[in-house]
Amino acid sequence: MMFRFLLFFLLFISLSFFQEAETRDLYKVLGVEKNASQREIQKAFHKLSLQYHPDKNKAKGAQEKFAEINNAYEILSDEEKRKNYDLYGDEKSNPRFDVSNSGDRGPYTYFTSGGPGNNNFRPDGWQRMGGQGNSESFSFSFGDDPTASKSSFNFGFDDIFSNFFGSGLKGGSQFGAFRTSGRSKPGLSSIQAINSQLFKKEVSGQGLTWLLLVYMPSNKEYLGLESIVGEVANSLQGAIKAGSINCQSEQVLCKDLGVSPSKSARIYAYSYKTSERGSLVEYSGVLDAKNLKDFCLEQLPRYSKRINLGKFDFSSSNMETLPQVLLLSTKKDTPVIWRALSALYHKRFIFYDAEVRDVADPMVKRLGVDALPAVVGRLSTGETHVLRTGPIKDLKSGMGEMRVVLDNFEKKNKKASSQSKRPSQTEPQEYIPHLSVLNRDSVCGDKTAVCIIGVFRSSKAKETLESILSTVSHKTLTRRQNQLYSSRDSVSYSLLDATKQPTFLNSFDKSGFKSSDKVLVAYKPGKGKFAVFSGEFTYEEIESFISSVLSGDIQFSKIRQKPVLK
Repeated sequence: MMFRFLLFFLLFISLSFFQEAETRDLYKVLGVEKNASQREIQKAFHKLSLQYHPDKNKAKGAQEKFAEINNAYEILSDEEKRKNYDLYGDEKSNPRFDVSNSGDRGPYTYFTSGGPGNNNFRPDGWQRMGGQGNSESFSFSFGDDPTASKSSFNFGFDDIFSNFFGSGLKGGSQFGAFRTSGRSKPGLSSIQAINSQLFKKEVSGQGLTWLLLVYMPSNKEYLGLESIVGEVANSLQGAIKAGSINCQSEQVLCKDLGVSPSKSARIYAYSYKTSERGSLVEYSGVLDAKNLKDFCLEQLPRYSKRINLGKFDFSSSNMETLPQVLLLSTKKDTPVIWRALSALYHKRFIFYDAEVRDVADPMVKRLGVDALPAVVGRLSTGETHVLRTGPIKDLKSGMGEMRVVLDNFEKKNKKASSQSKRPSQTEPQEYIPHLSVLNRDSVCGDKTAVCIIGVFRSSKAKETLESILSTVSHKTLTRRQNQLYSSRDSVSYSLLDATKQPTFLNSFDKSGFKSSDKVLVAYKPGKGKFAVFSGEFTYEEIESFISSVLSGDIQFSKIRQKPVLK
């Protein structure tokens, strides 16, 4: 008897697929044109989902309409699914057989849609019973009295097809062109379920801003908030993450956080705006994506210092052991990506950002930047590098790319720091900066009486010069402390890589000292004069040379032209 029924049922299903299908226009479901933008589709979805949400609209047919809206948005909000739908009428590139809303056909009826949860739309129809994963079950009735137990059967498609064809079909049951699959609500893929362990590991004190939906399962309104939270998280993907906390199953976590959504679901940002460890800030604004996104942007921290590029010099923090990074952009406010990065790398980098007009700005050119936005980095040893130039594709990819850039620069800084010679316990040494466009004014500007510049072409020559100049500056001379002094009798010490600054060296010597692995240049910026030491590079000889320079016993020559750093 049962076997005969199943054969009859499968025959009925097969035949129904070849009947004329009443397909629904998903664009009409959302009330938008076929050329609508993603933003227009999102706005239409949120307006309709709030209007027809089962917890707010008890009218007949509202539940079916809500499920229909969710289904349309899931397809049209996904670029690939939307493309396939436009081409084939189905998001999976298959011509679609749609039996939705087919209505009554003799003694048999069809289900109209599969809304969220357990929905029984019609007593004389197929009933979607919810279930877990991609499994779906239906009840099928026939005869005049669908409530009679003798004419009602309940079974799952996965079980039927598994028995008939040997093994269960993953990802939804399939037979011919027929497919059943569990559908998730729009945006839910970006919302992570948070428990106590995940909160400690991924949320608390990690530097990334989180948007958290806190609820009790009995508060059905949280279902309507999930799509809004998911959309905001997707639009700021990379800068924030979204999570949900079920206070029924995570009572301890909710108690520790001091949240109790007994009456209604609540939305919080785990923010670093006012606390380095992070704290919960509740959202109390209008429940739509635009206002919630604005709230999230407000909660992003501001660890990056906004500076005036014309008055800024990296060398003002010359003794910092942390690498420094400077963002140049045309934005009037610190960009979202930079605020998010400054929190993730807080206490690992020193962040700055500045608004500039364009690449023609002299201050931008001075940094060697040829496109905006641009990121310039400075190692703790004083070396500067242009780390990145040009616009980013989007926030998510930009965050990923910049994290790679910063990680690599951090490794470079650690390597450079370990290679620099540390001061001995018996003979303290001073830090010698690398002369660059960023510290030119403070290290070797017009107000500096004499600049002692150690020029090197190899790592060995660099180590020799750095060691000798550090000792000389500490023991016998008054070394300038990386600030703009009003006194004109100060002396500064710096290193210069000859392979990177040939133009600067050509200003002193036509050949740019190409024949020497290392030279010592004494330069008087205010007078445009210089003297060169090329003798034996020992502590005694160099100390003697510098003493003679300061006492006026050395003959100086006129520079060929004003030195320019690149």
